[in-house]
Amino acid sequence: MPSPSRRSPRHSRKGWLLILSLLTLALTLAACGASSAAFPNVGEDLKGVPGGQPADGRDLGAVPAPGTVTGDETGLASLADQRIIKTGDISIEVPDVIKSLARVRAMALQLGGYVGGSQAGTRDEPATLTLRIPADRFDDALARLHELDGDVVVEATSEQDVTSAMVDLEARITNLQASEMQYRTLLGQAVKVEDILAVQTRLDDVRGQIEQLQAQHKELSSLTDLSTLTVTLIPSALQQAAGSWDPGKTVADAFAALVGVAQAVGNGAIWFAIVWLPALLGLGIVVALVLRLFPGLRTRISGLRKA
Repeated sequence: MPSPSRRSPRHSRKGWLLILSLLTLALTLAACGASSAAFPNVGEDLKGVPGGQPADGRDLGAVPAPGTVTGDETGLASLADQRIIKTGDISIEVPDVIKSLARVRAMALQLGGYVGGSQAGTRDEPATLTLRIPADRFDDALARLHELDGDVVVEATSEQDVTSAMVDLEARITNLQASEMQYRTLLGQAVKVEDILAVQTRLDDVRGQIEQLQAQHKELSSLTDLSTLTVTLIPSALQQAAGSWDPGKTVADAFAALVGVAQAVGNGAIWFAIVWLPALLGLGIVVALVLRLFPGLRTRISGLRKA
């Protein structure tokens, strides 16, 4: 009866190595399963994309290049590109309208603007100015007006965002200019007279629309570049009281009245010498002739006087 065979040490070592390899493989598969569970979308994002890029075009490990505008920077840029029309009205009670008027005019020039229109009276009457000030100096103009020697009575400002309107105008102008180029191409290719006239009519119509939209865009651009500020200078109560009495004017009025009386007396004398005196002399001559021709009439007149 043969004795049982014994395993050699070499076979035992191979068995242990096989067991350790299987355990290592099991642990590796478990770790991979855990990674897939923790990041379930990575495989879907990279599925079917050459080079491992996501399907939506995102570069997972890319760093923005210098000068690239990010989302936050885009928002800031859009705010900077806003076109806003600024208008304001302010009324100031001042002790001297004439001096304040000169200061407001000088202030407009210093801020790079100008006076679009003005209406001024005497020292004791209000004055109104329409200032065109650069939009970025609008607040500076208001601050300087508050520094005038006087009290602000009324102040009102308004802002109107016309960014979308200007963008729409620019888009419409661009589309019409493209149509204009097409019509010009067709005009160069047209042979028949009726075709030429039809294309020319359409071309003139498009050209008119372009000029009209460009005028609107220019007007809006002017309103956004230069704000409009209406300033009313009101004389103070003391200036109105002082302005209501003017000794020089009173003396002038008195001399004017004296001259008027002298003119009236002179006119009366001239009228009497030229008109009434000859008329009275003529009437006296007629009466004297009648009495001489009719002596009895003189006697009867004398009797009537005695009676």
